[in-house]
Amino acid sequence: MEQARDDARAPGGAPRIELSRFDQALLAELQDGIPVAVAPFRVLARSLGTEERHVIARAVALRDAGILRQISPIFEAEALGYASCLVAMRVPAERLDVAAATVNVHPGVTHNYLRAHAFNLWFTIAVPPGADLQAHVRALSELAGAESARSLPALRRFKIGVSLDVTGERGMQHRSAPRHTGGAHGTAGARAPLTQRDIDVIRAVQGDLPLRADPFADAARTLGLSEAEVVGALEDLHRRGALRRIAGILRHRDAGFGANGMAVWNVPDDRAAAVGEAMAGYTAVSHCYERPRYDDWPYNVFTMVHARSATEVDAFVEQLAEMYGIADHAVLYSTKEFKKTRAVYFTPDVAEWEQRFVHRDVA
Repeated sequence: MEQARDDARAPGGAPRIELSRFDQALLAELQDGIPVAVAPFRVLARSLGTEERHVIARAVALRDAGILRQISPIFEAEALGYASCLVAMRVPAERLDVAAATVNVHPGVTHNYLRAHAFNLWFTIAVPPGADLQAHVRALSELAGAESARSLPALRRFKIGVSLDVTGERGMQHRSAPRHTGGAHGTAGARAPLTQRDIDVIRAVQGDLPLRADPFADAARTLGLSEAEVVGALEDLHRRGALRRIAGILRHRDAGFGANGMAVWNVPDDRAAAVGEAMAGYTAVSHCYERPRYDDWPYNVFTMVHARSATEVDAFVEQLAEMYGIADHAVLYSTKEFKKTRAVYFTPDVAEWEQRFVHRDVA
């Protein structure tokens, strides 16, 4: 097995502040998703047996402590007509910082990490309807000076959704029903088309949700709608599969999760679906996909594993390898975060980047 790790950058640890039982329960609810409602924190407070103002105050405190990164709508890119993929680049060490900065400039790149592997620069990219995703990847590869770039779109999605156990009560073998399963690369055409009102609502609400009693009030004023109408539009987008949920995103390390390893597996094609579905059932696995292979990349099943230390990740991956009989696998640890942000949809930024760097329209 090829293994890469960086214990110095991925130690175990505790959250920056001591979390009360209420904080732990609140973080669990926020990760699963808050109600799509005019006053979501009031609804959430009822389920937690407290008052709205207490929920908001603790959410603000957790954000200020660096544990809660943000609460925001999470949209399904493919359902919006966007094309997206994971990209692995092999970049000479002396060019890494320049290459990462170059990739970061692309407005459709949301996550960009250094990983300890020959393919060392990993990022996600999404482009709007009508754009040529592979043309963008080729342009980025040239601009970054990459020796190789491999597009790794999701052929099959078994799970997507982080649920970090801030209580420490769940073991690595804990299982739960995977959320947000299904879907494959290139299947967005079956979705109902978006209306202009849908697009306007998405533009108005994307980004950080204000931590206050009326989080949709600003969007409603911008759109000239009532808050109830904005929420109704979001409920409709959720029913149609365009909005996954509105959820809290944690800063993993500040929440006490010192390691997240991307475990990749060389699974026989006729077993990929069964193995992917089985691995997706572990709560410690936040993302599980089948992706394409290449001559220099034999792995087709990807699992993101979260734990308090790299040692825990390694032990869990070895248990999975033995259970499912997969000898050829690797764990790639992120050793540096170059960029992490939520996707922003239906803005002109990607088209402007394309005009300049894909079509080479440089003034």
